[in-house]
Amino acid sequence: MMENSTPKKSCCESVRDFFTSAKFLIYMGHALSTWGDRMWNFAVAVFLVELYGNSLLLTAVYGLVVAGSVLLLGAIIGDWVDKNPRLKVAQTSLLVQNSCVIVCGILLMVVFNFKEQIAELYNGWVLTTCYILVISIANMANLASTATSITIQRDWVVVVAGQDSSKLADMNATVRIIDQLTNILAPMLVGQIMSFGSHFIGCGFISGWNLCSMCVEYALLWKVYQKTPALASKAGQKEQQQELRQLSPSKDSESGLSPEESSQPLMNDTSAKPAPPEQRGCCYQMAEPLRTLRAGWVAYYNQNIFFAGMSLAFLYMTVLGFDCITTGFAYTQGLNGSVLSLLMGASAVAGICGTVAFTWVRKKCGLIRTGFISGAAQLACLVLCVVSVFAPGSPFDLSVSPFQDVYAHLIGEKMLPEAEHGLANGLGALNATVAAPAEEVAPLQSYMSVSLLFAGVIAARVGLWSFDLTVTQLIQENVIESERGVINGVQNSMNYLLDLLHFIMVILAPNPEAFGLLVIISVSFVAMGHMMYFGFAFKSLGTRLFLCCSPEQKVETVDSVPPPTTV
Repeated sequence: MMENSTPKKSCCESVRDFFTSAKFLIYMGHALSTWGDRMWNFAVAVFLVELYGNSLLLTAVYGLVVAGSVLLLGAIIGDWVDKNPRLKVAQTSLLVQNSCVIVCGILLMVVFNFKEQIAELYNGWVLTTCYILVISIANMANLASTATSITIQRDWVVVVAGQDSSKLADMNATVRIIDQLTNILAPMLVGQIMSFGSHFIGCGFISGWNLCSMCVEYALLWKVYQKTPALASKAGQKEQQQELRQLSPSKDSESGLSPEESSQPLMNDTSAKPAPPEQRGCCYQMAEPLRTLRAGWVAYYNQNIFFAGMSLAFLYMTVLGFDCITTGFAYTQGLNGSVLSLLMGASAVAGICGTVAFTWVRKKCGLIRTGFISGAAQLACLVLCVVSVFAPGSPFDLSVSPFQDVYAHLIGEKMLPEAEHGLANGLGALNATVAAPAEEVAPLQSYMSVSLLFAGVIAARVGLWSFDLTVTQLIQENVIESERGVINGVQNSMNYLLDLLHFIMVILAPNPEAFGLLVIISVSFVAMGHMMYFGFAFKSLGTRLFLCCSPEQKVETVDSVPPPTTV
């Protein structure tokens, strides 16, 4: 009887241990954090449109400020993450992020409730100041969210996984699945609240959620920190170790530099030999962020995974995603909101399939080969997008200048004759359709192009998310602990830079006739990104890259800087 009862007891204990483990607590904290982020990112765009009279101006300014801030400050944020204890970084970024969202939500509630009265004060300057405050505080929240993402997803996850590469891959995949689910469900919830309630109620709900979530996340972080003693020590960064080095400099000189310290001159050239206080003027201190920024980009360039990181950044230079650009083009092609919501759901399912496929393929073929296979799969699916440019129903027309709309807006011409002519043609086509109901094949043919486009975009999500997880784990495993923050900060900056370029590309060629050209350019950038990854993979494995079923090599160490560790 005792022997029969022990397996049942051990099963219950294993379940209890899982739900109290550091890994599960990280999942819970990440789910709460991303849920709040997704609700806020969706809602703030709607709020800004509503505030400015259904204009996209404030939303565009907010997007530009956010992208520019991360682009300029990504390395500095990462350097701050590296130079401070883990718990302090996580708690500070958590408090700043949620506090900014709460303050911004309260400010928006005040503006929504008293907008007419505020607009009359000082000729509208008080309302303009409120707009500036909302965008600035929301930008601070995004920067704090970037710091939280770097320290939890790129550092804490690695430490909790320990030296187990398979456990790290599983944790990365689970975190990404949580991202996919919250990216769909959170906007749906806050959208329903604003639809059936009001924007005022939506602001209050988001502020209240972030207040409660902040307290729970803070407790979860503390529990994870207690359950993982390795988080208490940070290579080259612990303040107590620095004080001990100052007290015993001779011991350091006898033992020599550790691998982490040997790489520190890249990041801490200026702090390695501090100048006397009298030699440090105001200009020197003001230039410190610029030196940190430069040192971060130099360190990123000198990483052995530099081309892998660049390949991931190049994937952001694309219009082939479910953002406002692709959905806007879909509207011009006759797809309604219901169809688009179903397509977004299918895209999320494909992304989850990609995360599951990543863990399976990595176990069979190794990490680097997984990236190569994922890239090939993504490119193969994107061929459908290129075919859609020339398929029946495509608005692609090289005879129409891509810059026609921009030129018209700049010189003030509206091109009314062409618009009237187009309207007359449209009415004539409509009358012809009504007069001859037998010819109803045209509408079916007109959807062939957009169907191929979205089939390629959705199918490519499997390879895209698998490739993203591959590069993420390569950075986690190959960057030394003392530089994880700054390298991931620069990686975020690169991603935002290419993302900005793709928005600029759309601004220059906004008409639907030029969207096919944007598709071809996007696929070209994706191909260039995967070519860079192929160069990195071939340099690491040589001809063994094509032996996709060879066993995976064990990781010897994470703190050293060997060639990429997982094969």
